Amino acid sequence: MILSCGEALIDMLPRKTTADEDAFAPYPGGAVFNTAIALGRLGAPSGFLSGLSTDLFGEMLRKSLTESSVDSNLSVSYERPTTLAFVRLVGGQASYAFYDENTAGRMLSTSDLPDLPDGIEAMFFGGISLVVEPCGATYEALQEREAASRVIMIDPNVRPSFITDEAAYRARIDRMIGRADLVKLSDEDLHWLYGPGSMDDLAARVLARGPSAVFVTEGSKGASAFSSDHKVRAAATPVEVVDTVGAGDTFNAGVLAALHRAGALNKSDAAKLDAEVLQAALDLGVRTAAITVSRAGANPPWADEV
Repeated sequence: MILSCGEALIDMLPRKTTADEDAFAPYPGGAVFNTAIALGRLGAPSGFLSGLSTDLFGEMLRKSLTESSVDSNLSVSYERPTTLAFVRLVGGQASYAFYDENTAGRMLSTSDLPDLPDGIEAMFFGGISLVVEPCGATYEALQEREAASRVIMIDPNVRPSFITDEAAYRARIDRMIGRADLVKLSDEDLHWLYGPGSMDDLAARVLARGPSAVFVTEGSKGASAFSSDHKVRAAATPVEVVDTVGAGDTFNAGVLAALHRAGALNKSDAAKLDAEVLQAALDLGVRTAAITVSRAGANPPWADEV
């Protein structure tokens, strides 16, 4: 199983009523939640670990997980509200207003973390769950606990407007990248974390921290994968973009699903991915993300659509 660990929330997406009034409609979402959903739809064994509310929105999240063949049994139930993220779209690009105080997802603590079964081959971390406390410290502790025995992937999915303590956040991401086997960054995230420079030079800096492979997405320019021995590239699939919600999350699922299919989600093989496996992971990530951006909201494709 590939266990995605991080936030689940409700995206309140902008819509128009029949009277042409501005409104918001609730949709299950969250970066890490989206990756779990996409993995399940692609046919990979997918699990999800988070703090989930017992409220009506929490039930909506659980229902969505079940319908996409995602196992949520390792998630922790709380009688706290679900995080809400109101989304504003400008030119197809999403910005967010989060309502996250004392929510089920945010208040996940290390004392509530379950023991993990042996069947979990890989773990995925990222998103806003690494920014806020106490869940940020909880997920970092979980990653540290499991990194020696399971393949770890991280996508920080940086949201600068959500970060209140930049120094602490940068330090956490640096530590977690250092423990990861696989890292995904958008080009914007790469520059935010490491400053100006070429993709090759900045990817080399990430690799120097310890990961075996780095995946960098550049929107309509495509994506690249870097290791100490290889660099491969995939062009973006031409589509009419409706919005970009969930694009990077779906890309992550494509990468992990391809590595699962290749039998590469173990510590030994993940440490020495060859060019062919990297290319297959990159290609599936790009193809699946293209389908997601071609329709409204975070709605990853099923295997028969790819």
